[in-house]
Amino acid sequence: MSSPSIQRNATVILAASIVVLLIAMGVRATFGLLMQPMGIDKGFSRETFSLAFAIQNLVWGLGAPLFGALSDKYGSGRTIALGALLYAIGLASMAYADSAAMLYLSAGVLIGLGQSGTTFGVILGVVARAVPLEKRSLALGMASAGGSMGQFLMVPFGQQLIAQFDWHTALLVLSVVAGFGMPLATLLRGKTVHAADQAHQSLSAAFRQALAHRSYHFLFWSFFVCGFHTAFITLHLPSYVVDRGLSAFDGAMAIALIGLFNVIGSYGCGWLGGRRSKKNLLGWLYALRAVFIALLLLFPLTPLLLYVFAAGIGLLWLGTVPLTNGLIGQIYGLRYTATLYGLVFLGHQIGSFIGVWLGGWTFERTGSYDLVWWLGIGLALAAAALSWPIDERPVQAQRAEGALRP
Repeated sequence: MSSPSIQRNATVILAASIVVLLIAMGVRATFGLLMQPMGIDKGFSRETFSLAFAIQNLVWGLGAPLFGALSDKYGSGRTIALGALLYAIGLASMAYADSAAMLYLSAGVLIGLGQSGTTFGVILGVVARAVPLEKRSLALGMASAGGSMGQFLMVPFGQQLIAQFDWHTALLVLSVVAGFGMPLATLLRGKTVHAADQAHQSLSAAFRQALAHRSYHFLFWSFFVCGFHTAFITLHLPSYVVDRGLSAFDGAMAIALIGLFNVIGSYGCGWLGGRRSKKNLLGWLYALRAVFIALLLLFPLTPLLLYVFAAGIGLLWLGTVPLTNGLIGQIYGLRYTATLYGLVFLGHQIGSFIGVWLGGWTFERTGSYDLVWWLGIGLALAAAALSWPIDERPVQAQRAEGALRP
């Protein structure tokens, strides 16, 4: 294939990947808007609603290595189409959930599986293999920014659907939107031209190699903290804002602003990741999260303070994704990047499960989210400390120097 053809193919893959992430992550960001109106109509407590979305995050994480392996073995197109179908079915089923069990099945299991096939684990693996090394970090940042733009666009859209119609109609419309991932998957079929590295290594050997490497564990647990923060804030910030005396509009606008500023943050982290140490950037990102959460807690909540917090945390929101995915490809190679990233993403989703569930559990027992916010500060500092000792060199270079340690 000629160089212009390769470049055009990579451009199409990147564009389709951005749109799929825009839909998947954008729809996900609307769930916090549904907690109060759906809870009032159906009698679901915040703890019940939180557990449903905790299950969603855990299933998403457990499914990520599975969908990553399906993508590595059978191709990304089929995998993404399956994920989009499950996502759409889950949203439609959620609209008719009339019991906690049905909510857990639809919002938890089905949507969680759908997200496994339509979000970062599979999509960023496709992008990473489609572009050459010198452009890879920037491309990962652009794709991640697409997910953030989805949050910026979909949250006001979802809020308008709820305000103009009701939460039931909003879920049905969002189900149709999620289904658009299926035709887009046809643009992401097959293997890409930069997938030839580590051609003779088996999946099981790559998996064992990663587990024997301490940097892989540092990435796992630091990503755990990222999941704790993002899931808790996405679901509970709109209610926290209303509890503190601001309006539902302010809560929706804060979530949208997080998405808007994360377009800049994700793109910027991807760009910087190609020029600076990725693990050092991760360390600073986590440390600055602690600063902005403290800002939210230490001063009286006003719309201005809320929007400053949203802008700041947005700049740091998903910048972890291109950096973490880029480190996995840089250290362990690209052949099984979707699977290896999927396992690290499981750590992210375990953190998401705990953050979402703990938020609801704590509120039901104390009437406040303060304990979870302060825990988030401590975890941010811990994640920063875990990022500094990551060894960014390829494992082959580390082994050649005798530096690979269990």
